[in-house]
Amino acid sequence: MRAKISRVYRFESAHFLPMLPEGHRCRNLHGHNYSVVITFQGGVQPNGFVMDFFEVDKAVAPLVERLDHKLLNDIEGLANPTAEIIAHWFLERLPESHSVKVYENDDSWAEVTRGEET
Repeated sequence: MRAKISRVYRFESAHFLPMLPEGHRCRNLHGHNYSVVITFQGGVQPNGFVMDFFEVDKAVAPLVERLDHKLLNDIEGLANPTAEIIAHWFLERLPESHSVKVYENDDSWAEVTRGEET
């Protein structure tokens, strides 16, 4: 049997989007209460798991700590920290993950899926 599992993590960070034109409000420094959904996909192992959530936490928690209450633009790989780029940043640091979805708020998110990133 194949299955997907997902876990949600949250962090608060500031950023600005330097690639936007002058006058765009998101070019200015501002912050978000981010939610990140990390999804793993695979065969269900004899223990009944695709992956143990404890192991997921061990992999993801250090990444979240690097971003929480930080200026994202100062983090290597996040000079232009759009939701799409933040999702890709997580995906490339979690090689076993299937997809990452980053919510800037309840209404706006970006999702990157392995094999579909550009």
